[in-house]
Amino acid sequence: MNTTSLSPDSKKRAVLYRMVMEEHVCPFGLKSKDLLERQGYAVEDHWLTSREETDAFKAEHDVETTPQTFIVGERVGGYTELREHFGKAVKSADDTTYQPVIAIFSVAFLMGLAISWAVYDTIFTLRAIEWFFAISMTLLGIQKLQDVESFSTMFLNYDLLAKRWVRYGKIYPFAETLAGLLMIAGALTWLSAPIALVIGTIGAVSVFYAVYVQKRELKCACVGGGSNVPLGFVSLTENLVMIGMGLWMPIRMMVWGG
Repeated sequence: MNTTSLSPDSKKRAVLYRMVMEEHVCPFGLKSKDLLERQGYAVEDHWLTSREETDAFKAEHDVETTPQTFIVGERVGGYTELREHFGKAVKSADDTTYQPVIAIFSVAFLMGLAISWAVYDTIFTLRAIEWFFAISMTLLGIQKLQDVESFSTMFLNYDLLAKRWVRYGKIYPFAETLAGLLMIAGALTWLSAPIALVIGTIGAVSVFYAVYVQKRELKCACVGGGSNVPLGFVSLTENLVMIGMGLWMPIRMMVWGG
């Protein structure tokens, strides 16, 4: 099937070949078409509707993948090459990124404000800050719980206790999540505070030693074993938050009684 998305500039035309089958529509083909249209191109959209048709196209043009885009008769390539053609950043799976951490802390902060609003009819409360930190701990714990094995392997690269007691790497995600949940509820402070204080202190010492003493360049396991967040400030902040909450929650309970 051939369709053309019209453009005000008739000179900007592109030919796109992409897989559109009954049980599979190539997502990168859709993204290529969208990108071309956003760049003002009229797209001559050719659907490859069967495996045989796709294989024949690959053989004809000596390419290994689809989609494939042609502009002014010249093959640009797949979606990644198309982004490069238009001067747009291309992310690699190996690229260092802080996006997961930014997302977690941003959502945790907004959730803290939301809970404060629901409970107190105002967002600016001390409990909102407590919920922010506790929710952050819980969300970070969830990231680790998605693949405990992978997390524990990465954790062994730098955690001092895990190197001596390997099982600690698999206990840590559960401990962090439990402490965060109890702090959200404001319950069992006698349990949540020591957990946060102990694992936070061990973690902070481990990160400081690995990064600032040994000068090692490692990936942080703070958002799970598959992350590309560099070990350093983020992980140290996570541990300092746990230390702070471990110290603060008992004080809060003694002063305000709950």
